[in-house]
Amino acid sequence: MADDAAGEDAAPGDSDSDADRENGDADPVEVGVEFLSKLEHPELSVAEAVDRIETVTTHPATTRKILDEAEKRGFIEREDGIVKTTGGGYVSFQSEVVTKEGEFSCRRCGAGISTGYFIKLDAGEHGAFGPECIRKVTGRD
Repeated sequence: MADDAAGEDAAPGDSDSDADRENGDADPVEVGVEFLSKLEHPELSVAEAVDRIETVTTHPATTRKILDEAEKRGFIEREDGIVKTTGGGYVSFQSEVVTKEGEFSCRRCGAGISTGYFIKLDAGEHGAFGPECIRKVTGRD
């Protein structure tokens, strides 16, 4: 992992390497950008957007890069602490959410779960989430 997205000066535990492995080595920036492009809410606070991004990465530089790249690609607009979505995308539960049985930790709350919900994105599969957290991160609750 010589090309670690966290950079050479990252402290142990600060890299996205664990998140990358859990997402099938998907690029966390690409997963985060695509995830933001599918937000159902027309606007969120930056804190709410970061809460969603933290299911992909908790590394601050990667979080900033995701927000910057999503804005650059036209998926979001940021102004006065508000993130506005521009694409009108959403996650379809019928075609973009799959369930798997096993032993997982929810990417949002950390709870141990036996049924994991995963979001199929072009950039990679994102999850696992528990039944309540999948609804929260997709904007259904």
